[in-house]
Parts: sequence; C-alpha cells; structure tokens
Amino acid sequence: MLALLGASLLACAPAPSAGRGSEAGSTASATGGVRAAFSDDGVAWVSGGRACVARVPSFQPSCPRLAPASDVGWQQSGGQGADAWAALPGPGLVVTLDRAPRSLNVGAVVLLSSTRIYREDGSALTYSGEAGRGVAGAPLAAVTGGDGRDYVVLGRELRRVDDGAVLDRAAQPFLYATPSGAASAALPTASDGLSLYRLTGSTLERFSAGQVVARVPHGPGQVGLVRGEVVTVDAAGRVRRFTPQLAQLN
Repeated sequence: MLALLGASLLACAPAPSAGRGSEAGSTASATGGVRAAFSDDGVAWVSGGRACVARVPSFQPSCPRLAPASDVGWQQSGGQGADAWAALPGPGLVVTLDRAPRSLNVGAVVLLSSTRIYREDGSALTYSGEAGRGVAGAPLAAVTGGDGRDYVVLGRELRRVDDGAVLDRAAQPFLYATPSGAASAALPTASDGLSLYRLTGSTLERFSAGQVVARVPHGPGQVGLVRGEVVTVDAAGRVRRFTPQLAQLN
C-alpha cells in the first residue's frame, strides 16, 4: 500500500545545504548532464544525481541533501503555487525540494511530469499516491502539455498518455509543452506559442516564422519559460534569465 510518509520521514534526513550557481512545462530529457522542469514558480533541475530548485523572484538555488535523483517536476498545490519534487529511485521515493516537506513511497520511480509519477515499467501514480494512467513499457521522457494532458516518448513514439494515441512514430528525444499539447525535438526546446527557444550546445536561439531571429552564446543545458522569461540552467547549476528577444537579465 502506498503511503504518504510526510514530515516525519524527511525530518530524519540531513539538513538542506545551499545550492551552487550564480543554469508551465518542462524539458523532459537530459542533455549536458542536466534534466530540468520549469513553471511560473521557477526552475528545478537534477545534475549528477543532485536535485535543486530556484524559485522566483530571486532564483537562488536550494539543493537539499538527498539520495541521488533521476528527475524533477512541478506539481500545482491548490492556490499555494507549485511544489518542486525530486524522484529518488534508490529508496523508491518522491520528495519535495523545499517548502513543506512531503514524501511519497512510490517504488521504482524514474520520471516526473506535472501530474504523474512514472515508474520504470511505465505505470504511474498521481502526487496524492493514487493510481494514474500510465503506459506499457519504459518511457524515455515525459511532460505535461499545455492542454493539461501527459505525453511521453516510448521507444521512438510520441504518445498521449490519456488515450494512448501515437502522435509521432519518429519522435526526437526532447519533449516540450506547446499551447495545444506537446512536441518533440532533437535539441532542448521551449515554446511560447509564437517562437521556439533552442539550445544548440554553443548558442541559445529564438526560432520564429521558419528562421532564427536571435542568437546568443550559450553552452549545453536546458531551456524553459518562467513568467514570460526565457530561463536556462546548466550542469553546474548556473541559472540564466533572458527576455523573449534574448537580452540577458542576470
């Protein structure tokens, strides 16, 4: 039986330590050694098994001492904003990274979206510990789309989880939310519905109307949108903020 372990379990863990760094959707595959999830509340990421969160407006990283993590995700908590969660495959837990300590015993967890916790066999739970619709097989990436539905890459297929519909039989490894759902790409990508923002490994690009309209130097990492800003995070935990026109804000 799944159990919400609550504050008593986390109270036994070592105290949080300050994060490193001065890097409503998520980038759902790893590149440059980092996975990340973005929301209007900030950015959460995992690099080398270490999970961190940086919230608006300061974007100051917080990296609690936890077992090695495989993924991070944001889950809306009523009118209280979003909770940042980390998946810990070793102990079979998902735990919050800050705010009120919560922990859920889920088994062989591998991926998180904004609505579901995915185990390595594709079965899924909600953040309240109830069984949710999953997939048959090990998903490579998962994201909650702009329509509120979950999407996964399973093998080479992009699938919508709720009804099992196959949307693309040649899916790329990186999933990102779009206003109407989700799409895959060969590079870390974020969409605001008008433009795509992509990290190529050496630049951050804004792609609109079929062409690159802005470009700035940037190393490998992940990219997402936070309250209208373009936000990136790299494996060292450096968080950078840009306007939609790619003028740097920090």
